[in-house]
Amino acid sequence: MEQSELNSWAEPLVRTVGVEEEFLLVDRHTRQPVPRASEVLAGAAPLLGDLVQSEFYSCVVETCTRPTVSLTDLSHQLVELRSHLAAAAREEDCLLLGSATPIIPPDRPIPVTQKDRYLRMAAHCRAVVDGVEGPTCGCHVHIGTYDKTEALALSGHLRPWLPALQALSANSPFGGGHDSGFASRRTVEFGRWPSAGPPPLLDRAGYEAALDDLISTGVVLDRRSLYWYARPSEHVPTLEIRVADVNADLHSTVLVAALARGLCAALLTDLRDSRPAPSVPDSRLRAAHRCAARAGVAGFLPDPLTGQLVPAHWLVERLLDRAVPGLAAAGDLPMVLSLLARHFRLGTGADRQRACYHRTGRLRDVVDATARLTTAAM
Repeated sequence: MEQSELNSWAEPLVRTVGVEEEFLLVDRHTRQPVPRASEVLAGAAPLLGDLVQSEFYSCVVETCTRPTVSLTDLSHQLVELRSHLAAAAREEDCLLLGSATPIIPPDRPIPVTQKDRYLRMAAHCRAVVDGVEGPTCGCHVHIGTYDKTEALALSGHLRPWLPALQALSANSPFGGGHDSGFASRRTVEFGRWPSAGPPPLLDRAGYEAALDDLISTGVVLDRRSLYWYARPSEHVPTLEIRVADVNADLHSTVLVAALARGLCAALLTDLRDSRPAPSVPDSRLRAAHRCAARAGVAGFLPDPLTGQLVPAHWLVERLLDRAVPGLAAAGDLPMVLSLLARHFRLGTGADRQRACYHRTGRLRDVVDATARLTTAAM
């Protein structure tokens, strides 16, 4: 690597952070997902413009914050985006739902959004398209700015930490109207798409060659269809971390974003010092992600670095320890310590959805509680 590249990784330590959140639209009366995204987006566009957009399924809408260095600003943006989008949803007799899978399934398959690229994706991956359990909602964290060379180097160092972030954000226990047995059913459903999974260890040349091969062999449709859990963004100069479920609780979203940025900042020292990324077997990484999807932070995961089965919350705490230098440099450490303590006390989004169902025995109540939490301010 050139010395200029190493210097670029050293400064500035505090990078920008941005968040994309996907939300379900559910009918206010039935609490089932409904294909009203185009109507809701038309109502939201005068205020939010390009900060809201459609997604693959016509019951899902997405918000995008602007990049910022301040967690307080990020929180304010998320509150505003959710508030305006929820208001537009109400005009179409919908609730905005921060759940990564439908709590109550639709009574008929949700159609694919009528946009050229989505229709081509549906034709290309016909076996994956399922409008009943297929609609899922993720939370994507963008850390920047990085060019592709930097982002790829950093993603290699991030690989062992991604299962812990996934476990922390789990918020999709229900599938098909029943408890799926997973804390993140979204991981299972989304994992059916080609290329979804941990990022491989690649330099820039290897990345371009791998991507060309995936496209030319028909594994993926185009460059934007690469669904690794961490990847260089194809439309902005960021590292995009795509492993998290969307969460109704805004505190959880901010916590995941802050930990991701703090961890990236801390790992930059490894890049600056020319330390190689840990060589972790893909099979072990996939096992860790599978365990994180099943149990969230309440279960055990194989430690990606050692293979030893350890409590998931222990890996989250170790991630925090590793991220401390980056969190401190950004002034985020006190907030993150408070948010993480709160998160462990209340449980993941999946824990809270299940607790609501156990109290009332009604999925409609879980939908209502989740919808209220989606638009609650911090």
